Amino acid sequence: MSTIIDTFVAPPCREQITLLYQDEHLLLINKPAGLLSLSGKDPRNLDSVHHRLVQRFPGCTLVHRLDFGTSGLMVIARNKGINALLCQQFSQRTVDKVYTALLCGHLAEDEGIVEAAIAKDPARFPRMSLCARHGKPARSRYRVIDRLYQSRDGERALALTRVALTPETGRTHQLRI
Repeated sequence: MSTIIDTFVAPPCREQITLLYQDEHLLLINKPAGLLSLSGKDPRNLDSVHHRLVQRFPGCTLVHRLDFGTSGLMVIARNKGINALLCQQFSQRTVDKVYTALLCGHLAEDEGIVEAAIAKDPARFPRMSLCARHGKPARSRYRVIDRLYQSRDGERALALTRVALTPETGRTHQLRI
């Protein structure tokens, strides 16, 4: 098995975090794509959801993460006690997570389950790849929202499928593979 060295440096993210809800216990934010959830080990990867929020809300902690390239809602605990309670709900899978994605091509089935073993890809880190030998099981459900075509200048229209994805496991990049 190859050694994986993290050389990823996130490009600057100029988009702002949108605060959608706040009370004394938690924050609900919209994370822009292109922003890390947590700061990385490399000092050039300091900018992150957590780094930005802790300036305004000292003591806040992330309950979960979204991948660098993913935008969407995040729940942020305002203190360690609330974080423990919310993390327990995520680990016990009492929280439903649904993602919307746009896929190239038209899926034949309106809904289904995708199961595969995935692992870090040393050649393409931080990406993941299918790996039956060393991978961890990943399972997601999908449901087709609609099928459409996107016109392209002078070329054949591109077939697209918009789907709702519900991960049943929490593997990094499992919805991207």
